[in-house]
Amino acid sequence: MIDKIVLVTGASSGIGKALAFEFASRGSKLVLAARNIEKLKEIENSLTKQGTEVLIVKTDVSIESDCQHLVSEAVARFGRLDILINNAGISMRAMFKDCELSVLKNLMDVNFWGTVYCTKYAMPYITQSKGSVVGVISIAGYIGLPGRTGYSASKYAIRGFLETLRVENLKTGVHVLVAAPGFTASNVRNVALTADGSSQGETPRDEAKMMTAEVCAAHIAKAVVKRKRELILTFVEGKFTVWLKKWFPSLLEKLTYNHMAKEPNSGLE
Repeated sequence: MIDKIVLVTGASSGIGKALAFEFASRGSKLVLAARNIEKLKEIENSLTKQGTEVLIVKTDVSIESDCQHLVSEAVARFGRLDILINNAGISMRAMFKDCELSVLKNLMDVNFWGTVYCTKYAMPYITQSKGSVVGVISIAGYIGLPGRTGYSASKYAIRGFLETLRVENLKTGVHVLVAAPGFTASNVRNVALTADGSSQGETPRDEAKMMTAEVCAAHIAKAVVKRKRELILTFVEGKFTVWLKKWFPSLLEKLTYNHMAKEPNSGLE
């Protein structure tokens, strides 16, 4: 990863921020994108002091022109692009029957279309470098999570998009990785959207018991180095869940329902 040009979206916090420091530790040069430019500046200052070359670009990935501008700035600065990590994303927590449709549209615009936009404009350069396209999804991209219809739909969509992209590029040398971290400690649940689109403000889950963003980032970086097709993290909530989905789907649905019903104000009986 030394001197590789790595672009990370959603880099101002959580897994995205951890990915920035992880790839910096491996000698990469970074392009960091997020809506919060002040947080990006703080990360830039920390990484620059460590000797990492960093470009930050204020970006709303739900806006196509922002994604095009992001890639253009990256290539103008570094001359190429080796790795694109589509990490930017938002979550939600509301039963579909109560949820305003604008919330689901917002989820798709950021999570799915943000991945599509960035990948579209990055692909010519990734193809040239025979580099990597990474999508950070979730176990919600393998099993429908109650109370998170928009989130699961967007993550399923990203997985389908990237798996198709991989097949299209079997002979180009482009590597495509779908990374599903499982439950990871981050602020994504704190800012998850409620039924009316407002932020829920606090997480309903015990973040202390989850995998840290730093551990998750290390796994993703290792998977990029090894050019893996798929990365599913954690055993029970990750690999075992996907196995159950294949062989015992009805059982998994019951287990998922019961597990998610334990959350405060889940809306499930």
